[in-house]
Amino acid sequence: MNKTILVTGGSRGIGAATAILAAQKGYAVCISYRRNQVAADRVIEQIQSLGGRAIAVQADVCSELDVIRLFEAIDQTSGTLNALVNNAGISAPARRVEAIDVDRLQQIFATNVIGSFLCAREAIRRMSIERGGPGGAIVNVSSGAARLGSPNEYVDYAASKGAIDTMTIGLAKEVADAGIRVNAVRPGFTHTEIHAAMGEPNRLERVRSTIPMQRGGTAIEVANAILWLLSEEASYCTGAIVDVTGGR
Repeated sequence: MNKTILVTGGSRGIGAATAILAAQKGYAVCISYRRNQVAADRVIEQIQSLGGRAIAVQADVCSELDVIRLFEAIDQTSGTLNALVNNAGISAPARRVEAIDVDRLQQIFATNVIGSFLCAREAIRRMSIERGGPGGAIVNVSSGAARLGSPNEYVDYAASKGAIDTMTIGLAKEVADAGIRVNAVRPGFTHTEIHAAMGEPNRLERVRSTIPMQRGGTAIEVANAILWLLSEEASYCTGAIVDVTGGR
């Protein structure tokens, strides 16, 4: 294939599953990680054991300098970028809005929204056919929370993902004639470490009865949707938001 993909937040969960699946489909892979180098190295080793090419770069996507350095690392190792998955994101323990402080809001929006914009900006500068690039595709990882609002728990997180939905639609229209497709996936309740990180490791069991398919999703099920949106099979698809939510 000789294509290169960047998966932000690629050391665990949906990001790791996406990076490994992309390698299996022939992409050279770059993942970014914020702190957990051990987990990032594990993903790289798995990809290399499959015969793939991969690098991991430490970068906090809410830092403009880190994002620039991340993309420069791709320039130096691959030379061309063809696909971006804006997956890096954070949440926080369940809390009603009246109990949310400004530090929490700034952290969530800086990572989930500003980070996605910064990475999209750098990707467009490299992909745009108007700038001499090869074209490409971007997939933003949103959340079913953007539709549901997550009342009494994560309204701030849901709002940040609502911003990602709007970004996807607007950016898709802005760069369509530059040869870049922009789409999003909205995962529902998925078996990843994020629930434990938010203080409720058994959350999926608590909400399972509210999911029409009566189960949580898996990271690979979300990764399959992401890779489809990046593929030529989705060549006439831009500005779309695909729910991977078990019907919820």
